[in-house]
Amino acid sequence: METKKTNLSDYNPETIPSGAGMKIGIVAAEWNPQITNALCEGAYSTLVTNHVAETDITVIRVPGSFELPTGAATLLNSNTNYDAVICLGCVIQGETRHFDFICGAVSNGLTNLSLQDGRPVIFGVLTTNNMQQAIDRSGGKHGNKGVEAAVTAIKMVAMQKQILG
Repeated sequence: METKKTNLSDYNPETIPSGAGMKIGIVAAEWNPQITNALCEGAYSTLVTNHVAETDITVIRVPGSFELPTGAATLLNSNTNYDAVICLGCVIQGETRHFDFICGAVSNGLTNLSLQDGRPVIFGVLTTNNMQQAIDRSGGKHGNKGVEAAVTAIKMVAMQKQILG
C-alpha cells in the first residue's frame, strides 16, 4: 500500500463499536519518549472519544519495547479484568542487528501472549528506519499508530463479546 501521502489513522467513526463498558490497559515504552508519549496520547484520546470511560483505562510505562510483553502480561494477570491491552513502543533501525532481535522478540512475545491468554494484545509498535518516519507515524503526516491501535482494541473486544458473549 502506498503511504507517502496517506494518513493511516483516518477511520469512519460509524464503523467503530462503542467502547462503553470496556476495560483497556495501555503499556507504553519509555524509550523514544517523544514518539511513545504521542502514541499514548493518541490511543488514550481515541478510546475516550469512542466511549471508553477514563476510569476504565489504565496506562503503565515500561523501560523499552522489549519489556512490553511483560508489562502486558502483568496487566492481564492483575485483579482488573482488562478486555484488551494496547502495547505502544518505537524501535528505530540502527547500525547493528539489535533492531531485528528486539522487533522479533516483541512481536512474537505479544502474539504468543494474546493467543495464550485469549484476550487481544494490540501491537502498536513503530519499527522505522529513522526518527522522521517515527514522527510521521506518531501524529505526523501518516497519522498516529496509537489511534490505530485503540480502534483495533475496541473492534477486537467487540468482536469477542459478540461471538463469546
